[in-house]
Amino acid sequence: MAITWRTVALTALGAVWVLIWPVALTVVAWTALVVVLVVLDVALAASPRAVEITRAVPASVRLGEPTTSTLTVRNLSRRRLRAVVRDAWPPSAIADDRPPGSPLPRRGVHTPRLTLHAAPGEGARGRIPLLPSRRGDLGVPFVAIRALGPMGLAGRQAKIPMHGRLRVLPAFVSRRHLPSRLARLREMDGRASVQVRSSGTEFDSLREYVVGDDVRSIDWRATARRNDVVVRTWRPERDRRVMIVVDTGRTSATRVLDGTRLEASIEAALLLGVLADRAGDRVEVIAYDRAVRARVAGASRSGLLPTMADALAPIEPALLETDWAGVAAEVRARMSQRALVVLLTTIDPATVEAGLLDVVAQLAQRHQVVVAAVADPELERMRTTRTNIMEAYEAAAAERTALGHAAVGMRLRRRGVEVVEAMPDNLPPALADTYLALKAAGRL
Repeated sequence: MAITWRTVALTALGAVWVLIWPVALTVVAWTALVVVLVVLDVALAASPRAVEITRAVPASVRLGEPTTSTLTVRNLSRRRLRAVVRDAWPPSAIADDRPPGSPLPRRGVHTPRLTLHAAPGEGARGRIPLLPSRRGDLGVPFVAIRALGPMGLAGRQAKIPMHGRLRVLPAFVSRRHLPSRLARLREMDGRASVQVRSSGTEFDSLREYVVGDDVRSIDWRATARRNDVVVRTWRPERDRRVMIVVDTGRTSATRVLDGTRLEASIEAALLLGVLADRAGDRVEVIAYDRAVRARVAGASRSGLLPTMADALAPIEPALLETDWAGVAAEVRARMSQRALVVLLTTIDPATVEAGLLDVVAQLAQRHQVVVAAVADPELERMRTTRTNIMEAYEAAAAERTALGHAAVGMRLRRRGVEVVEAMPDNLPPALADTYLALKAAGRL
């Protein structure tokens, strides 16, 4: 049984009668009246279990995009249903109650309650607005329903088991960088012919020589046949293999601004995957720490992005050290030919010394390896802020950390590895630019 604010107000109204007739009998009589009315209201209320409930919720939604959960309640009892229904979504699925840009912490968030009225045999429908604030699978285990009596003083309530799931996909805010990179890709792909010849480019066509062309591109046989200087044009090779490895180990849980390193790595993986797919390359993605947490392989050209987003959505950091020997084994098992291997991880000296350095050295002998890491904006702030002694010590520590990262980057580059380290928002476009530069130079 549950009582409402009306019961409280009715009980408080008895204080007036106590002031008028200040005797014990007045208190007892008013209390008895309230109890009788509450019991009568509960007895006349429809059964909260004599209902048929269905929930309609989209299979997935992108992080930060609003959606709705629709509940349809059908009254199977012989009494009119006056009910308050609550769908038990977790707080991270409900819209934030803070004003935009507010520095205050997130306050308690409760699922909106729906007030429904349905005659016997009829149904009622209500919509609950959702605005997920975290990536992953959000589950809802039950629906709570409170059936009130005709006076609205009290009622009966029950929890109806009804499991549901909403998959929240990555936001993919780096999508805004895709048009400019695709424009550069079209320029490389023959609309503006690539004139730098290297071992990694494919012959495209012949055209007449113009001032500024590389003389090494002159086709002397075609020149002799046409009695005019003719040059070859080249385009980047297609159908290359690209493997993106997202490190989900302990270091991926490090907080960077409002997210984690893993969030920035997923954004970079999505942008690079879509760009490489548009370039005609075959893309594979794995999320790995000590086991494969997610894998995307063999996706169609049009279905790569949704497949990647769906596979990476439920991935969470594991508080384990990444097994880099296992990463190398996965790459060797999947990539028999030369490929571009992108490791989205960190270049902290301790992590690199723990096994990453030896692994990338082995992979670089057969593949083109790129190590992409998220830089910490807090370190940059510490390096540039020195207004007191404490900040000076922090700046010294930040400088030492930066020097350690620079030394690690130099060691990796000596082994033929490309290193990309950028701020969370800049990592996806920086990695895409590195891919385009490697493709233009014929190094894939």
